[in-house]
Amino acid sequence: MTTQDQITYDPVTFDIIQNALQAVADEMFVAQRKTSMSAIIYEVLDLSTSILDPNGEIAAVGAGIPAFIGVLDKAIHGILEKFPLDTIRPGDLYATNDPYYGGVTHLNDMVLAAPVFSEGRLIAWVSNIAHWNDVGGMVPGSMSSDATEIFQEGVRIPAVKLFEEGRENKAVFDILYVNTRLPDFLRGDLWAGIAGLRIGERRILELVKKYGTDTFEAAVTAFMEHGERRARAALKAMPKGTYTYEEEQDTGQIHKVALTITPDEFIVDLCDNPAQAGSSNSSREGTEIAAQLAFKSFTDQDAPGNGGFFRPLTVKTRPGTIFHVEEPGALGYYSEVEIRLFDLLLRAFAHHFPGVVPAGNFASICGTVVGGPHPETGRHYTIVEPQVGGWGAWQGNDGPSGQFSGFHGETFNCPAEVAEARYGLAVDQVALNAEPGGEGQWRGGKGIDVHYRVRADNNFLSLGYTRSRIPPWGVDGGLDGSTNYVEVIRTDGNRERYSFATNVEVNTGDVIRVVTANGGGFGDPAKRAPEDIARDIRDGYLTPERAREVYGYDA
Repeated sequence: MTTQDQITYDPVTFDIIQNALQAVADEMFVAQRKTSMSAIIYEVLDLSTSILDPNGEIAAVGAGIPAFIGVLDKAIHGILEKFPLDTIRPGDLYATNDPYYGGVTHLNDMVLAAPVFSEGRLIAWVSNIAHWNDVGGMVPGSMSSDATEIFQEGVRIPAVKLFEEGRENKAVFDILYVNTRLPDFLRGDLWAGIAGLRIGERRILELVKKYGTDTFEAAVTAFMEHGERRARAALKAMPKGTYTYEEEQDTGQIHKVALTITPDEFIVDLCDNPAQAGSSNSSREGTEIAAQLAFKSFTDQDAPGNGGFFRPLTVKTRPGTIFHVEEPGALGYYSEVEIRLFDLLLRAFAHHFPGVVPAGNFASICGTVVGGPHPETGRHYTIVEPQVGGWGAWQGNDGPSGQFSGFHGETFNCPAEVAEARYGLAVDQVALNAEPGGEGQWRGGKGIDVHYRVRADNNFLSLGYTRSRIPPWGVDGGLDGSTNYVEVIRTDGNRERYSFATNVEVNTGDVIRVVTANGGGFGDPAKRAPEDIARDIRDGYLTPERAREVYGYDA
């Protein structure tokens, strides 16, 4: 074994190792993306990868959904709670999707994790998470707004070994394959995730061989300490005190937060919030992730988002509430609870610390699930689509249009060509949302207006959209944005509007119209430059009538 005086403490070497770990996490991500079967993984990039230290603290992350990255450390903590260290061996590989056993989110999101050993000791973990289109449950797609218990949402995998010392646990694989309506897709997505972990382990061991086990571990520790120093430096520069905020939700419920900033701690208190109900609940760990993302955005965006950075953050919750669901509560639409919290924190920052964050954005995952018999093969298909929307404006800048929320991160919408080739739908329109809302000296970004035409009978639609009644907020005189919703246009011309729904029947010729919100505006609309108003009219962002109404502009 390398002795203590042989450890290289050269900061250049440490920096090389830290950057190499980032490259390894990215390679894991690419490998999983390129070998997955489901478009939500290989096109939308509804996945994330991470390398963690032996205690399960994040050391390096790949691309993908920020809210997923924050799952992986908590998943490792769940595994370590269940499996003592002396039972973990080289060649083990774990799986969990259960929020009550380290899965954190909902049953569709499968976490895979494997330990990495060198010189007989655990030196790291490699882990990934990806959304699987169907894991059983009461409805296709496994996400139901009608669910009241997690048992209704699909197969539960409570942190179990898929491989034990390199030997496949075939029983677990069989359980997974039989509890899905899409076994071929699940099989492909599962093995893609396993392949990503194996590449990560191989690359880490190459690093260790080159630099030594002790130097590798010292580099990871140093990087964690660097993250903590950056967070504490940002914290010291902030105004100290307690700041409260509350916001009405689409349901009429009030979500409340109390933020306390001290020289050493950033406390997010969420104890005074509604009781858990239905499938719109978050695990305690998921709530912590939303707070971590807001904390990172508010304090130091350029610092490494590793385990050390979040050490000054404390999150307080009360069991039995929507932000700390208790078993057997359902979590199918956990994402809407967490994104509402992320948005609430941003709005609290905007209220108490003007100029720090932009105006409100569409702030919903806008999860859209459509499926049924494929019109050409008769085979069951399920499409799971998060949606893009409009971001809020800020001083000197219009908001970006057609982007995923900051909570959803570095992901993409599924191209129309791929959707039409893989699913039983035709994409008749992909356009920016022409509805009014979000005007200001700088206008909010535009949401989208997408039309999916159903090509077979006995299809279904399920969805979960928030900000469907209360629009994104404007700042400093800017107008509020518009709202998120889905409209089903029947062949007889009748229209039905939804924000949450499960198993709405749609048939040949029906159109599923997805509309996402325009972001909030910034500044007095009367101060918008005439040339910008003219450009908005020309580009279809603004009608002449709305220009006269809001801006007093007449072309």
